[in-house]
Amino acid sequence: MTPTPISPNIGMPPLQIQRQRGVGTDLVLLDRAPLRELHLTLTPGRTEGVDSLIERLAQLLHQHQAVVVRHLVFGPVAAHAETLRAMQRQFGDVDWPVTWMEGNKETGNTIAGMQIHTLAGAQVKTLVHHDRIVGRTFNDGEATHCVLGDIGPTQTTIAAPEQARETFENLEAALGLAGMSLKNVARTWLFLDEILSWYGPLNQVRNDYFARHELRPGAFPASTGVAGKNPRGAAMVAAAWAVAPHHATAGVHFVGSPKQGAAPAYGSAFSRAVEIFSSNTRQILVSGTASIAPEGQTVHVDDTARQIELTMEVVGAILEARDMSFADTTRAVAYFKSPTNVPLFAAWRRRNGQQAMPVTHVCCDICRADLLFELELDAVRAVS
Repeated sequence: MTPTPISPNIGMPPLQIQRQRGVGTDLVLLDRAPLRELHLTLTPGRTEGVDSLIERLAQLLHQHQAVVVRHLVFGPVAAHAETLRAMQRQFGDVDWPVTWMEGNKETGNTIAGMQIHTLAGAQVKTLVHHDRIVGRTFNDGEATHCVLGDIGPTQTTIAAPEQARETFENLEAALGLAGMSLKNVARTWLFLDEILSWYGPLNQVRNDYFARHELRPGAFPASTGVAGKNPRGAAMVAAAWAVAPHHATAGVHFVGSPKQGAAPAYGSAFSRAVEIFSSNTRQILVSGTASIAPEGQTVHVDDTARQIELTMEVVGAILEARDMSFADTTRAVAYFKSPTNVPLFAAWRRRNGQQAMPVTHVCCDICRADLLFELELDAVRAVS
């Protein structure tokens, strides 16, 4: 689907983008006075403990007088309780959802990284469903945004496809608390325990649920679906970002890929990317992307380096089609089938001058057994 041309700036304050890098910290600041968005990627040092990592987060939030709206943690379930205790020591009651994803490749108690979306200068409302904090909403002046996290099934003892159905029901209920519906969803993250054993049934559940709610190809959210255990022991946990525009200057474009076919053509109800736009900002959210041919088959089986090369070529083409590049990245997650393949991605970044990309490395199964690498990425540009 060809995106609608970008609306001209109608007098909103211009967007200022600042990027800061430090040891274990990547920060992208979007300043649209009075609203300031902070996209943080935190990576633990080689010997850094959870307390130190959370203290770094607290210092950044205090420095920027910011509050959290989205918090993704990539780390072993064994570290979950200790991390929450460290957060409570720093913040008291944690009033935002924390989406926890553990890949199926155990790495001890070491957290791979955290990605945090924070705000300053906007009123943030917390959403509670069934006595659980499930999301936060904020108004940027042109649209209301609803950011949901740690959404799971009501029952964890039923079959995985039924857990997925309940997860979508709870996601829909959480959106209702913000006055939104599934039609407002721009982006989802689906972390599935033992994904390779039931990704097909998950797609059927998602396809049926979206069809019943009148979501059609060309208007599906962007998405990532990879393997990931969660602390509640559910078959699935989800996160989402939804947008309700107030004016024609804001909204969501559904973006295709110049180098891949549409995912619904082979049974997966998601768009290759979406673009959230306002009068002064364009943010593109690229779905989890892997080494897949336009016809839908896996390419470069058993060759991780070539899968990385093709994946990055595909993502780069999506960015280029929207007048962006990897230099505009605000956050990325690189998913690896094996930790031994992480250096191959580092080599690609060196060859292509992308060492500064804010990225978290996660080891897990991807949605097909023969896929060895996947990348999701967000990027931002100012509208002049």
